[in-house]
Amino acid sequence: MNRGRVATVLLLLLAITASGVLVVHGKYLTRINFTQLQEIRGQRDLLDLEWNRLRLEEAALSTDVRVEHKARDELGMYLPRVGDVMLIEEADHDFP
Repeated sequence: MNRGRVATVLLLLLAITASGVLVVHGKYLTRINFTQLQEIRGQRDLLDLEWNRLRLEEAALSTDVRVEHKARDELGMYLPRVGDVMLIEEADHDFP
């Protein structure tokens, strides 16, 4: 074999080796990114569960019956009696 062929074979061998190393590295990076994606999806799912639980809790705490019960028991509030209600009418003002 002459030197030109040996150099060509060595160059091709180096290119094939470099290509294989880059393929393995790309596969490694893909696996790392996939693992991170799975972790983030797990966190998202946990946050979705927490959000739904908080929405249900808010709905339970803000019902009219519960608010009225708290107003009566804790704040001493009550619905006004008919005699306690006063109707105030606005007088008609003639503005120029």
